[in-house]
Amino acid sequence: MSKLDISIPHSLPQAEAQSRIKNLLASLQQEHKDMIQGVSEEWNGNEGKFSFNAKGFSVAGKISVDNDKVTLNSELPFMLSFFKDTIANVIKDKAGKLLAG
Repeated sequence: MSKLDISIPHSLPQAEAQSRIKNLLASLQQEHKDMIQGVSEEWNGNEGKFSFNAKGFSVAGKISVDNDKVTLNSELPFMLSFFKDTIANVIKDKAGKLLAG
């Protein structure tokens, strides 16, 4: 297992940031249908749990929306650890665009 810890800063009100970040993974699934399937997100307040399949491997973790950043934490299966940087960059790029002023 390889840890995936991503932090994306924002300057939005927390509720607005959360509204924008909800369904982040579902929109990534639409853009990367060849890699990501079966996205599920469940929110409780400003914290969410997610799961999806990437290249046939199950990934699960947590998303937290704070006053100044969004944090995503997950454990990647060994075979996906080779794609860790790519996965992190895709998530950071999409989240950064969603959270832009």
